[in-house]
Amino acid sequence: MIYRLLRPLLFRLEPEAAHQLTLRLIALAGQIPPARWALTALFAAPARPVNAFGLQFKNPVGLAAGYDKDGLAVRGLAALGFGHLEIGTVTPRPQPGNLRPRVFRLPQDEAVINRMGFPGQGMEIVAGNLRRAPGVPLGINLGKNKDTPLEAAAEDYLALMRRFSGQADYFAINISSPNTVGLRRLQGRAMLENLLAAVARARRELPPAPILVKLAPDLSDEELDDALAAIVANGMDGVIATNTTLRREGLTSPLKIESGGLSGRPLTALADATLEKIVARLAGRLPVVAVGGILTPADARRKLELGATLVQIYTGLVYAGPRLVQKIIREIPAPGK
Repeated sequence: MIYRLLRPLLFRLEPEAAHQLTLRLIALAGQIPPARWALTALFAAPARPVNAFGLQFKNPVGLAAGYDKDGLAVRGLAALGFGHLEIGTVTPRPQPGNLRPRVFRLPQDEAVINRMGFPGQGMEIVAGNLRRAPGVPLGINLGKNKDTPLEAAAEDYLALMRRFSGQADYFAINISSPNTVGLRRLQGRAMLENLLAAVARARRELPPAPILVKLAPDLSDEELDDALAAIVANGMDGVIATNTTLRREGLTSPLKIESGGLSGRPLTALADATLEKIVARLAGRLPVVAVGGILTPADARRKLELGATLVQIYTGLVYAGPRLVQKIIREIPAPGK
């Protein structure tokens, strides 16, 4: 109810400004114990425990990467009921990202287009922001700097793994954002084999932490087969399906001409179809985290029914508000039912 009243006011602001305002408010609430306790009580939900890639989650609903890029608000976000948080995408060095405006709401389509380009303060600042753990499993979404050549991308990912070793409960290798030029080429068989082989070698020298790979929904069947083969062959621990899409079918908003990754309702069917393919091809060998087009509890439940172990939300928070987390958890069947 409260968010329905606030949403028209937030939607009057430029999308990125509205996001930064809400993120700061959540961060502030997380720093003030009485406010954090109040949020925890307000967004309380029944336990729906899940075990995945060696970690225990109090429920399967997580925050997708992109919402809190620099780990500014993890304690406040955890109070909203999430079972895990994925921070980032983080790059080794600070970078401004693409020019603004770079985020566009499409209310007619319940969608968002973004071309952020991994803006962030870099790994050293983020590591400092995460000194106080949120109390739920924390994933770090890793990306390369824009000016790092694709041939040297592994160096960026390995530097990030080493820096966040001991802080991250799991790592997500982001090779599927459409907003860093050339990044999606890392999903190709040869480049992905080389990258994941380097990741596999480096992890032997670090404390154990699961490593997941985030894939795009726009891969052909052959490209998807190649990517999954490389992921399995190099001993990765899971797949995140999916990132945003470059497709624009069915959109009614005039903003559909904007470049960038599309998320929200238009992504639901495509993300579901990609999830179904991945689950079938993996045949239980690895868990899958589903993200993309989750705006209602029914959307989340559908992804779990398709074989996802965990789900993540982001654009759904823009249109449905933070109560969506609690609503999804309450609709998920309790263990054994």
